[in-house]
Formats: sequence, structure tokens, C-alpha cells
Amino acid sequence: MKFLSQDSNQAFRNPWVVGWISGILLVVAVNVTFIFTAIVTNPGLVEEDYYEKGRDHEKNFQRKQAIRNELGWQMSLAPANKPIVGEPVTYTFNAVDFTGIPVSADRAVLSAYRPSDVDADFQLDMNKVAAGVYSVETTFPLKGIWDVTTTLHQGENHLDITRRISVSVQ
Repeated sequence: MKFLSQDSNQAFRNPWVVGWISGILLVVAVNVTFIFTAIVTNPGLVEEDYYEKGRDHEKNFQRKQAIRNELGWQMSLAPANKPIVGEPVTYTFNAVDFTGIPVSADRAVLSAYRPSDVDADFQLDMNKVAAGVYSVETTFPLKGIWDVTTTLHQGENHLDITRRISVSVQ
């Protein structure tokens, strides 16, 4: 007696049942992959000057990577507590060079992007707390997913770090 047979009375030994279950599992696996990719990759936010930025995208990307490798900055961005709608939260940004010496920059800017609503986006200048340490207090007006980017400017050089956060209702 064969393991798979159309004449079998047991459902999991019928090739049609096995085929349908395999097809459904394949669709679920592909959808899970798409969802995972959508969460961990670029949010696809629309830029105001997308044409100018996209025209030389490859050259700009290589230039940015070269600057990142040349400077060797290690950057971190962390909130003091979990962001809640309407409540202030303090973000602290740290930057050191490859030897561990704090990076003294001209300015640091925190930008908050809401992937689903461009009207809620905002930018804030961060205050210098100490050498290589910057801080800003902000309040998020809406719950949901936000992309928080801090850009450190030092003369002609600027590098950024982005974190995806979830703002909740208390």
C-alpha cells in the first residue's frame, strides 16, 4: 500500500489534501516574509525633493558610506522612557569616534516621521549636554509607528541614525 493515494480514506494520505495544505502554507509563508520585510526595511516615506535626491542616488549612497567609514563614528539614540501620546519623552543621543573620544558637532537634529501621516512629521534641534551627548524633550501627538532619526552635523559632514518606535496610548 502506498503512502499517498487518491483511494486512501485518510485525509493526510490523499495527494489532493496534502497539495491544498501545502499551497495554503506557501501563501502564509510568503505573506509573513512580505510583512517582515515591510517592517524592517526603509519605510518608503515620500521626500519633497525626491527627484533631486533620487537622480544621483548611487553616488550619494557611496559618498555617505565613505564618510561613515572615514569618520568611524559610533552613535546611539535612546528614549528615557517608553513614548506615550501627549506625554513628554526625552531622547538622548551619544556619538563617539572610533577611538572612543566624544564627537563635538555643530548641531544635532531629531526628526520624527510618521509613515502613515506626513502632516504629523516634525524636527527639533537637540541641546548639547556634554561633549558628544545631545538631548531633546518631545511629545508625540499621535499613537502608532514613528521613525525617529537623529542627524549629527559637523562642518560639511553629517551622519544619521534611525530607530523605529511605537508610541502607545497610556
